[in-house]
Amino acid sequence: MLEKMADLLEESIEEVRELIKISEEAPEDKMKMVLSDFINQSSAFISEAEKKPKMLNQTTLDKKRLTLCWQELEAMATEAKGILEQRKKRFSLDEMILEAQNFVEKIRFLVDEPQHTIPDVFIWMLSNNKRVAYARVAAKDLLYSPVREQMGKHCGRIQTHFLKLPGKRPPGWSVQAKVDVYLWLGSIQYSGAILDNLPAGYEAEMPPKVAGTNHPPCNLLYQAQNTFQLRAHMYQARGLIAADSNGLSDPFAKVTFLSHCQTTKIISQTLSPTWNQMLLFNELVLHGEEREIMASPPLVVVELYDSDAVGKPEYLGATVAAPVVKLAGQDYEPPRLCYHPIFCGSISGGDLLAVFELLQVPPTGLQGLPPIDPPDFSQIYPVPANIRPVLSKYRVEVLFWGVREMKKVQLLSVDRPQVLIECGGRGVKSCVIQSYKNNPNFSVQADAFEVPCSLTACAFAPAISDSLVVTESPGLHESSQDPPTDHIYVDVDPPPAVVPDSAQVQPAVLVDIPDSSPMLGPEPTPAAQEAPKDGNVKDAKKPARRSTKRKKRTIADESAENVIDWWSKYYASLKKAQKAKESNPKETKGNTGAKPDEVVVDIEDSPKKKKDKLLKKKPKDDTIPNLAVLKIYEGDLESEFNNFEDWVKTFELFRGKSTEDDHGLDGDRVIGKFKAGSPVHPIIWLTLPINVICDSTLGSFCIYKCPEDSGSEDNGQLRIQQGIPLNHPVQVLIRVYIVAAFNLSPADPDGKSDPYIVLRLGKTEIKERDKYIPKQLNPVFGRSFEIQATFPKESLLSVLIYDHDMIGTDDLIGETKIDLENRFYSKHRAICGLQSQYEIEGYNAWRDTSKPTEILTKLCKDNKLDGPYFRPGKIQIGSKVFSGKTVFTDEDTEEMVESYEHLALKVLHSWEDIPEVGCRLVPEHIETRPLYHKDKPGMEQGRLQMWVDMFPKDMPQPGPPVDISPRKPKGYELRVTIWNTEDVILEDENIFTGQKSSDIYVKGWIKGLEDDKQETDVHYNSLTGEGNFNWRFLFPFQYLPAEKQMVITKRENIFSLEKMECKTPAVLVLQVWDFERLSSDDFLGSLEMNLNSFPRAAKSAKACDLSKFENAKEENKISIFQQKRVRGWWPFAKSKELTGKVEAEFHLVTAEEAEKNPVGKARKEPEPLAKPNRPDTSFSWFMSPFKCLYHLIWKNYKKYIIIGFILIILIIFLVLFIYTLPGAISRRIVVGSGS
Repeated sequence: MLEKMADLLEESIEEVRELIKISEEAPEDKMKMVLSDFINQSSAFISEAEKKPKMLNQTTLDKKRLTLCWQELEAMATEAKGILEQRKKRFSLDEMILEAQNFVEKIRFLVDEPQHTIPDVFIWMLSNNKRVAYARVAAKDLLYSPVREQMGKHCGRIQTHFLKLPGKRPPGWSVQAKVDVYLWLGSIQYSGAILDNLPAGYEAEMPPKVAGTNHPPCNLLYQAQNTFQLRAHMYQARGLIAADSNGLSDPFAKVTFLSHCQTTKIISQTLSPTWNQMLLFNELVLHGEEREIMASPPLVVVELYDSDAVGKPEYLGATVAAPVVKLAGQDYEPPRLCYHPIFCGSISGGDLLAVFELLQVPPTGLQGLPPIDPPDFSQIYPVPANIRPVLSKYRVEVLFWGVREMKKVQLLSVDRPQVLIECGGRGVKSCVIQSYKNNPNFSVQADAFEVPCSLTACAFAPAISDSLVVTESPGLHESSQDPPTDHIYVDVDPPPAVVPDSAQVQPAVLVDIPDSSPMLGPEPTPAAQEAPKDGNVKDAKKPARRSTKRKKRTIADESAENVIDWWSKYYASLKKAQKAKESNPKETKGNTGAKPDEVVVDIEDSPKKKKDKLLKKKPKDDTIPNLAVLKIYEGDLESEFNNFEDWVKTFELFRGKSTEDDHGLDGDRVIGKFKAGSPVHPIIWLTLPINVICDSTLGSFCIYKCPEDSGSEDNGQLRIQQGIPLNHPVQVLIRVYIVAAFNLSPADPDGKSDPYIVLRLGKTEIKERDKYIPKQLNPVFGRSFEIQATFPKESLLSVLIYDHDMIGTDDLIGETKIDLENRFYSKHRAICGLQSQYEIEGYNAWRDTSKPTEILTKLCKDNKLDGPYFRPGKIQIGSKVFSGKTVFTDEDTEEMVESYEHLALKVLHSWEDIPEVGCRLVPEHIETRPLYHKDKPGMEQGRLQMWVDMFPKDMPQPGPPVDISPRKPKGYELRVTIWNTEDVILEDENIFTGQKSSDIYVKGWIKGLEDDKQETDVHYNSLTGEGNFNWRFLFPFQYLPAEKQMVITKRENIFSLEKMECKTPAVLVLQVWDFERLSSDDFLGSLEMNLNSFPRAAKSAKACDLSKFENAKEENKISIFQQKRVRGWWPFAKSKELTGKVEAEFHLVTAEEAEKNPVGKARKEPEPLAKPNRPDTSFSWFMSPFKCLYHLIWKNYKKYIIIGFILIILIIFLVLFIYTLPGAISRRIVVGSGS
């Protein structure tokens, strides 16, 4: 049931995709119907599953798995309802298709049984009692159920199975045999339904009956016989697999129907053969009723082979098709050719354009069948004219750009390549490149040829293929082919190029662009109908210097905020991207940065009241707000702008035989790429992976119907050349900025790496081996490089990250490659990203060699647009008028200055709104490129944040490169004074008196700097939890205020040769302990505070509460980097319970201030602290035992001690008296009587 749901949902998704391809209306409504049907099916399954636990013979695993299935389906149905109701956000059609595809994958996962209870069915073919081939059928597909939805999809159906060789597939694998079988698998109680789905009209021969058994019939005898004729109309194929070493094949087709087989003629040296051949199968006898045959006819198997002069033909693939059945009593209608996908094992092998007719022979014989065309001289019947597609002449124009990265041929370097284009048996050759090393571009850019093509081009399009011939020394000739295109879309009536007529009056469309206060004073520009010039003296010599006045806008910590550099912009962009992610978690993956037109106003441009208001709103945001931002892409720039293929497309090139491995990872056959450009007004878009001897050829294709009047061409100029730049060599200054790398693959045994950068462009290599970063997997490089290059000779930039090794060769971690030429010529203008704001100086100074008004004027000129016209507060382009602020106040002179640069920049950011020619222009950005290693294809080895700027040498020279060198941490010293403690829990108990006390002392350190732990002296015998210390801790550390990170440099272990650098938040740890002489000290409580954000101190010990400390809001937190000095009471806690309070003072100074005004540790000089006035009870038993006895015992128990002493004397006296009295009495009696 689940599998049927998945199959139905997948089929429906494919139907929606087909609707999109053919531009059918309302594909979104169809997709909503698909999701609605899925919800209904899920509800039906859930209601059925809830009844299942009542059934018998179910194990605990079955019950739990069934519960899991309906719970997962219920969750998917709920999500589908949310998509239909657009609860969280509005889903586009592509997003709905993606979510539905995810549903299919989840259901497929649920269908896969973790424990198969019934073994699969095997069909074996035996030859001389030896198993030679087999087919395997899953038992779940054959299981019978009286409920139709729960029945296996192949249960009780005649199915065609292809037998394959046992074991692993050897080379030359092909179909071994075809069998049509009827399989049924079910419980014996349903055995009466075994023959229900068989074609009617049979007589069953039952075996001898045995008591207690019910066997199916041993034979089925069909009395009714029908004679048919099969007509196999084999017209053409496309995209076949290359089987010969030259990248081509000699294909022919083998058609099998029932027990009959025929082959087509062989077409030599092509991957897109056109057979135009009809194969006739006569006297075909089929059993069963006519309606059964018409409903389920036998399938036609077509196998394609490559003919070889020596040896057996090589298998290219196979396809299965159902014939169109026409009974004798039906009117004949010619069928329509259609494409059938060809597969060779698990890989796609092209498409076959054919149709198959199964015609019932009437009683009058073959003469009663529809007539066919007579055969040619070789007795080959052509496809009838009423079935063949109607062909018209179309013109194919080809733009030849050049070749790139050519590999060696027969161990020799290629120097004179030539490209051949073939389509439908026709073709054209490019000119020969005279010297690839000097100039790899073609001197003749475009050529054309005519090819017959069907009017129904989307269905019967010819395939285009490429081959490249290398012309070298005598005797050396090498060529290779490309897999042909899959689809060609022809615009029979192409739209003419639109050239705006300035004389034509059109209603203007007003576009209001929100104003944003510039961070720098604008440049004065005259309001004229031409782009502003640079002739204004005030513009050139007195720019407003607002960016240099940022020092005045510090909150409290000048050291953290007085320097605004490129990293300030970077972290502001990261913060804004994070906020955008949190507000919209399902945001498009690549667009994580701020939009280029989202310009944040600097608070310095606001009045003082507004500035104070802003500061009050965000008292805790200690980063400087409202900085200019850039866009940070989570992927590479090519994925955001369609690989910059608006003018040229890039395809992989293959050579030699095609194998299954070619469709996975790139093998030795992949020897390069082919770049096919696109015309400005595309008449056809071709998907064209091409096999050429070189690594990359650049070109373009367009196809259109040939005009009846040959003289109607545009002065002989090819349409494809319109808007295409010249391919002459261009000298370019390239600046590469490497920001940072993330999640690098470890290259050392200790799980770390020592990365450094290597750049390669043509023969130029920049290697920074001596600037490696030790022991880092997330290094911050902050490096910029300048390279002089010449396009097209040096156009592929390789950025490699190596691991530095002290001994042996360095290991490559990963690399990424960038096609700079595609970016350079792209209409998206990827040479230098457009900044979000126009400024002259400072951290956001304009980088491009052209100002926004100059860029806008050039774009309008290149696209033949009317304008731009500059008027006060407006810029007009054609019928569109953009309005915005163009008058600003110069801060230095306080004069009103007119500038159109800011508004022109906003127009550039809105360039995609320009009709017909508009497109997205690349903003100022950072791209995150994945790193790959050739030995681990397909596996990311890390990611690299970077960007590239390019400046043509024939333009004005750009300014200095952007300084992105990493910020150096600033030295600080934190002075912590521990004054007193209160309410510290008492851990010790006096063995004589039972009095509780503690020997209190305080430890302190900064996390990450545990080697610098410090502790106070001990306050002995605190009876109330009070401790007096007057003790000072000094903690020096390195800190990056902008990143709010402390920089720690230390060796990872004693065996490490180099120190590693890590960043961590600055967290102060204070702990209170109970001192013990004869055992380990007892931990009483701790206090951890992030120095950037910690709760305010209580003013007294009574007001110090643990709950207030833990639940403090952001507005009640402070930063020591802002406050500098703070004093008060904070709580100690252990297991979330209050265990004491500490009065402390924190004083933060810079390293320079600490050196000028030093203080001593503990109570030492300079600036010593006074000794605490501790009570007399604070003595150690071991150091002053008599004093401890006096203060702890005598003072408290003096009265009881005296009374006890007197009582002891009296008791002794009485004891002695009683002890001596009898002896004295007896002595007295004896002495007295004697006297």
